[in-house]
Amino acid sequence: MASPAPWPKSAPSREKSPELKPHKVLVVDDHSIVRRGLVTLINEQHDLQVIAEAANESEAIFAFRQERPDILVMDWSLKQRDSGPLLIALLREEPTLPVLVVSVHDELTHADIVIELGARGYIMKSEGAEKLIAAVRCVLSGAVYLSPMMRDRAVHRFAGGPAAAEADNAAALSDRELEVFELIGQGLGTRQITERLRLSTSTVETHRSHIKEKLSLGSATELVR
Repeated sequence: MASPAPWPKSAPSREKSPELKPHKVLVVDDHSIVRRGLVTLINEQHDLQVIAEAANESEAIFAFRQERPDILVMDWSLKQRDSGPLLIALLREEPTLPVLVVSVHDELTHADIVIELGARGYIMKSEGAEKLIAAVRCVLSGAVYLSPMMRDRAVHRFAGGPAAAEADNAAALSDRELEVFELIGQGLGTRQITERLRLSTSTVETHRSHIKEKLSLGSATELVR
């Protein structure tokens, strides 16, 4: 999946107030153009300052230990693998660390997982600059940031509404099934998925069958949709 263009600049850069110490931000993203866009946008804010950036897990852990940021803004995919292990490792060291995950991946597939792992927010990279900064400040305040759609899903699930069964079914998917499910949604066929994940054709077909069963889907068309 191609990386999105970096966020546009918001307002002209303002000098940081010496009386108001800005919140320290660590930015983690393996795409240098996107990372630079994030850093530029955040540094334009009077109350935020990027004190370190990282392109991979080892750099992120080193920067975290050296700088002790107030918030971590991290991509969910680093070198084509999810950042779950990194998130778990950092929260093990600092359980109260506010983490905002930014991602190109559909929030319907990943937001619940990210929040369950301990992050405080999830926002897609397709959102605008103002929403991204609002999400950073929301997470820093101690609140949880989700899109209106995901908040509605959470409310329905809590109340036992129509979304509850759907969420429970999706949560039943294994990590590998989620990987296959996401690639199907990207339009990849069985052969392409076998090459991407280095699995046999029969294994991929078995995963497809299990996904349809767990999500109560009757056809391949429904699965792709």
